[in-house]
Amino acid sequence: MSVRHEIAERCGCSLASVDRVLNGHGPVSAALRARVRQAALELGHPLADEGSATVRTGTRRNAIGVLVPSLTNPVFAQSLSRIQDRMRHAGHSVLIAQSNYDPAEEVSAVSSLLAEPVLGLLLTLCDASTSPVRAMALPPTVLLFNRPTTVFPAAVTVDNAASARLLVEHLVAEGHRRILFVSGHFAASDRARLRHSGYREALAAANLEPLPPVEMSFTEDYAELDLTGPIERGRPTAIVASNDLLALGVIRAVRRLGLRVPDDMSVAGFDGMAIGRMIEPILTTVDMPNSAIGAVAASLLLDMMHHGAAPRLLELGVQLYEGDTTSRLGTRTA
Repeated sequence: MSVRHEIAERCGCSLASVDRVLNGHGPVSAALRARVRQAALELGHPLADEGSATVRTGTRRNAIGVLVPSLTNPVFAQSLSRIQDRMRHAGHSVLIAQSNYDPAEEVSAVSSLLAEPVLGLLLTLCDASTSPVRAMALPPTVLLFNRPTTVFPAAVTVDNAASARLLVEHLVAEGHRRILFVSGHFAASDRARLRHSGYREALAAANLEPLPPVEMSFTEDYAELDLTGPIERGRPTAIVASNDLLALGVIRAVRRLGLRVPDDMSVAGFDGMAIGRMIEPILTTVDMPNSAIGAVAASLLLDMMHHGAAPRLLELGVQLYEGDTTSRLGTRTA
């Protein structure tokens, strides 16, 4: 089914009506126009008039600023690619800054973006509810991957707590009772903290006790990760990493201890990175719509800037990808 057909199905209208809204031509009621534009935003379909109010295409006078924690993380690279595509289509250039997962760097990073006359911002903050950026005077702003707040009511993200519950429930169904959570520092990522909350909720629902989490810097070398102490103390049979890059480091650390994945230890992550499908065994992960989040956030920002659209939360779905790094407890090979 094409995106246009899916929009028509969601809105309960004809394909012709959808085309009239998307192309900006022909009579359509205001209510239907709003429903179609909302569905198009959620599905990442560009609107014909997204760039109608731009100033001098290709110049920095009509730039958009984007802040991400890291330019080396493939998750943010995926979203940035779609943001640039959407903004180029609308006639905007894109300025990019990174915070290095450090809340203290966010103000200076955003200030560097505001040094140019940007028309809007797309921000991934360490913690949107406490970031010092909240006190700054900002143009129209959409959060990317964060949950909305009173200060930042516009956001495009996923339900990270529910995503973690989905993954942990899968591991519990596979017979695992002692599951370790390994993460970057919660203060550096509200997404990681929400995933840990979902992990705890899933264990509590199964009457299981959580193990003390292992926290580290998001920017350290995961290839040198040492889990000897947490594994000896907690005796987990499964480890959940707060993202796929960290999950790859966990697999390496487990193997250095002479353990096999998944025969001796199940390992799973979050993000659905392509590299996870290239390793052997293939990584079990929660597949996040990282590219779609970038496209939808860009479209929402354009709609707010050019059409006065109300800021709102757009929450996209996730999917469990069951790879080969997890297995049912008790079916391990000798």
